[in-house]
Amino acid sequence: MADVCLLGTGGMLPLKDRFLTSLYAEYNGKAVLIDCGEGTQVAVAKHDLKMSKIELILFTHCHADHVMGLTGLLLSLGNCSRTAPLDIAAPESCISVIEKLVSICGGLPYEVRLHIIPEDRTYEITADMIDPMLTIKTLPLSHRVGCIGYSLILEKKPVFMPDKAKELDIPVEMWKRLHSGETVILGDGRIIPPEAVTGEKRPPLKITYTTDTLPIDDIVRFAENSDLFICEGMYGLCDKKESMNEKHHMLMQDACNIAKRAGVKRLWLTHYSPAEKEPSAYSDELRQIFPDTVISADGEKITL
Repeated sequence: MADVCLLGTGGMLPLKDRFLTSLYAEYNGKAVLIDCGEGTQVAVAKHDLKMSKIELILFTHCHADHVMGLTGLLLSLGNCSRTAPLDIAAPESCISVIEKLVSICGGLPYEVRLHIIPEDRTYEITADMIDPMLTIKTLPLSHRVGCIGYSLILEKKPVFMPDKAKELDIPVEMWKRLHSGETVILGDGRIIPPEAVTGEKRPPLKITYTTDTLPIDDIVRFAENSDLFICEGMYGLCDKKESMNEKHHMLMQDACNIAKRAGVKRLWLTHYSPAEKEPSAYSDELRQIFPDTVISADGEKITL
C-alpha cells in the first residue's frame, strides 16, 4: 500500500488557507516528496505526516513556488537529528539553484546527494532509497522553463500461496525470501524457484504527477492507466484558455480531458491560481468530462 497526501494545492503564492503544491507519498515507512514550496515543512506537520520519513525529494522545475521551501525543510530535518543522506533529483537546469539553496543552510548534519534528470528526454530512476520495487519515470513537459512530470510505479509482489509452500514442505522461515522473488535451496538439496509458490504477477501501482505545463499529448501516454493522476488546473473559466496557453499552464478542463483519454482511475486537481478562490464551484462541469475528478483541497489523502 502507498499513502498519498497533497500537502498543498496552490500555485504562484500561498494563501492563508492554501499551501503551495507539493505531494507526499509514503511506502513502507519511507516517503517521496515532489516539489517543496515555502512552508512545506509546516504543511507536513499540519497534515500529521512525518518529515523524518522523507528519503527523496523530486523537483518538477525551479520556479520559486516549487523550490523556495527547500531550505526550511532541510534545516527542519537537521533539527530532527537526521544523519542519513538525503537524495534530491531535479532537472539539469535546477541543479545550480538547488546547490545555492543547500549552501545557505550552513553545515547540515547529513549529506545531500543531488541527481540530475535530463530535460530533453524521458528518464527512469530505480528508487532503492525508498524500495527496490519502486521505479520513477520522468517526462519533459512544456513550460516556460525546463519542467518534468513524474510517474511513481510500484511493482506488486505476486500473491503468495502458503498451501503450495506446505505441500512442498518448505520451512516457514523461507517463505518471505520466496515471496520476494528469491530462489531457495532446501536442506535436502531441492531448488525451489519463487514461481513454485506464488501466483500470477499483479499490475503495478501507478501515481502520475504533472504540473506547470501545456496539455501536451505526451502526458496522455505518460499517465495512461494511472491509479492516481495529479494534474494542475489553474483556472476553471474557459475564457482563461488563451492566457493559460501563453503562460504554458492548463485549465481544469484540460486536465479532465487528459484524464479521460489516458484511462486513469481517478484525477486530483491541484496548482490553483490564488485568484481561484473556490475551485469546487466547477465540480459539476468537470465531472461531466471525467466523473472521477476530485477538486482537491490541502491535505487530500488516499491509501492505494
